[in-house]
Amino acid sequence: MDGRGNTNGPKDAPTTETDDAVDQRLGETVRLLRQRAGLSIQDVATKTGLSNGMISQLERARAMPSIRTLRLLSIALDVPISYFFETSDPAADVQRYIVRKNNRRLLRLTASGVVKEALTPEGTGQLELYELTLNPGASSGTDFLQHTGEKAGYILSGSLRLWLDNEAHVLEAGDSFRFPSIVPHMFDNPTQQAARVIWVTTLRQTDSPAS
Repeated sequence: MDGRGNTNGPKDAPTTETDDAVDQRLGETVRLLRQRAGLSIQDVATKTGLSNGMISQLERARAMPSIRTLRLLSIALDVPISYFFETSDPAADVQRYIVRKNNRRLLRLTASGVVKEALTPEGTGQLELYELTLNPGASSGTDFLQHTGEKAGYILSGSLRLWLDNEAHVLEAGDSFRFPSIVPHMFDNPTQQAARVIWVTTLRQTDSPAS
């Protein structure tokens, strides 16, 4: 679900950047990572299966990526998805092993209706922990995703529809899950109530978390 569909962010999610600033920062990050890797737009398109036009629009802040698109870009550019998050407030008391609630790094995908808050500190590690807020109708994208690693999660509130290998599982508050990331997967919130999910993902062996 790329482009600029639902631009209403979750009411309870903290925000520090305007939507335009988010688009601009993500676009600049994608372009700089691509250039640093010595890749052309065509190279990235080939690696991700995305079109040249989509990548160009993302870099020029003309489109907002879905979670699936951002995951494909993170794999092609060899960085963890947390690399695309807003940076921590330089004035905040950032600790090596602790993340305070008010110091969480954010990734707001306004087109997808999803906000991801990083619960793990910046630095090297084998897993990443997030709190996801999904607006009504929010989704990870329109296509299944597969990659190495493992994912797990816990539904804090609302409902999450988790698609695993073409089978839909509707999860309610208190339900949890775990699956190998190689299983084709995607998720959405088909209800009229925002959902909150704790989401855990292990990094690919070639991932190197941003410091």
